[in-house]
Amino acid sequence: MNSPRSILLIAFLVVSFFLYQTWMVETAPGTERANQTSQTSTSTDSNMPRATSGGDSVPSATNSSSSVPGSDNDISANSDRYVRVQTDVFDAIIDRRGGDIISAELMQFSRSLESDAKFQLLHNQAGDVYIAQSGLIGADGTDSNRGRPTFSTEKSEYTLTGDSLTIPMTFTTDDGSTIKKLFTFTRNSYAIDVAYEVTNASDSAKTMQFYGQLKQSMNEGSGSMVMPTYRGAAYSSDNERYEKYTFDDIKERSLNITTNEGWAGMLEHYFASAWIPRQSQENRLFTQTASNNQAVIGIIEPAKTIAPGQTETFVSTLYAGPKDQDSMAEIAPHLDLTVDYGILWWLAQPLFKLLQFLHGIVLNWGLAIVLTTVIIKALLFPLTKAQYVSMAKMRMIQPKMQSLRERYGDDRQKMSQAMMKLYKEEKVNPIGGCFPMLLQLPIFLALYWVLLESVELRHSPLFLWINDLSAKDPYYVLPILMGISMFVMQRLQPTPTADPMQQKLLTYMPVVFTVFFLWFPAGLVLYWLVSNLITIAQMQIIYRGLEKKGLMVRGNRKKK
Repeated sequence: MNSPRSILLIAFLVVSFFLYQTWMVETAPGTERANQTSQTSTSTDSNMPRATSGGDSVPSATNSSSSVPGSDNDISANSDRYVRVQTDVFDAIIDRRGGDIISAELMQFSRSLESDAKFQLLHNQAGDVYIAQSGLIGADGTDSNRGRPTFSTEKSEYTLTGDSLTIPMTFTTDDGSTIKKLFTFTRNSYAIDVAYEVTNASDSAKTMQFYGQLKQSMNEGSGSMVMPTYRGAAYSSDNERYEKYTFDDIKERSLNITTNEGWAGMLEHYFASAWIPRQSQENRLFTQTASNNQAVIGIIEPAKTIAPGQTETFVSTLYAGPKDQDSMAEIAPHLDLTVDYGILWWLAQPLFKLLQFLHGIVLNWGLAIVLTTVIIKALLFPLTKAQYVSMAKMRMIQPKMQSLRERYGDDRQKMSQAMMKLYKEEKVNPIGGCFPMLLQLPIFLALYWVLLESVELRHSPLFLWINDLSAKDPYYVLPILMGISMFVMQRLQPTPTADPMQQKLLTYMPVVFTVFFLWFPAGLVLYWLVSNLITIAQMQIIYRGLEKKGLMVRGNRKKK
């Protein structure tokens, strides 16, 4: 396969890949939060959410899909109802009614480069709800669609000062039984332990089940051809390490599976939330739809029986934060897979580890990308050399190939046999020029997913005008330089014996790719640009070696 066809094939595969990503975005609604830029954070003055949208959607202990949302459609701005929690990573609000986390700002992440406001993961606003709910259901549970308990606390504001902070919330039932709901926040951690301590003061046994669920508005959003991000539900179970469950899936059928290990979560670009049972037992994962176009995914733990005078504890963990692979892997098995690298995860994960290691040395993700590119190109140099040597040999035998065409005309069988004999005699592999390029394509695609999915690159600068490697170059300098480098590479190659159509396509290829890359993340364009510059240097070295061996062909003449 000659050079023009190889390049056109690679270009076709790259474009096809991104067209496929576009199709995936369009067939998975809600891949990007609608109106993210207009999202209003909880006011730090009043510390109150604006309103709730829809009821509590408490699941049934026996059939998660049959529950009916409650009727609590409005929350008054009564400050006695809310508890504010401030840690090094959270500015959260807990609703005393039900003990739900209805707001969580991530203090180490800004909403955008242009704003000092913090990114708000959980929120409770009119028409846009994303909250973490939990409670006790079952025969004697305190949570139901008819009503939920209102807890009392000693203070309305809590601040983390040590390594951990526990917030006790208390509710007393009509028979004198006490229920303590404990939220434990840990320094530098996005994992929140949620526990219930139930003391049975009645004369009869009580049976209860813990549930935790995430409720989110299914606002339609749109990704892009080069940024196909996912927004929706996902879960992990004994049978599935990681499985997406789109909003359409939730609308069409309720998830209802039993598992010993696993979690249930909501995902979006760079961030995730998940309920994680702490007991290895028969937990149930479920989904349901709520009013006002809301989706629910959650867990229900097995029932526990509390004898009179006894105390029983229910414990689970809520994760609400960035998709940090290292910390997520420690919190729950397979939670780190929410950093979704697709089918090339086996290649993307080592690339990320390499980037992470290099970043630890140079302390700049852009420089880490440059060093990663140098290492990759150095490792692939034998393939690159084989590619250009094969191209040179193919051009060397072009006159003989033309002679065979004239000799056998339309007799394809004899022509094919003669060509195979010629390849064998000349020791030429007809796909030698294409195969090395195909091997490099998975690396490019894997790195694309690494740069797209890794929260570490969000708002990470390179230098000068590049202040976010995960976003496009605001002045399009890198894409233009990349296009120029492609043009230089094209000029350095020997004149191909391609037909006029191929020559025209190759001539416009740098322009097409430049336009295509205008919307790529700057980090990926940086990789491609540096890769091209290294390739140009490698081409000079390889061509000089080929010229010395008499294999270099320019036009249809061997260079003497």
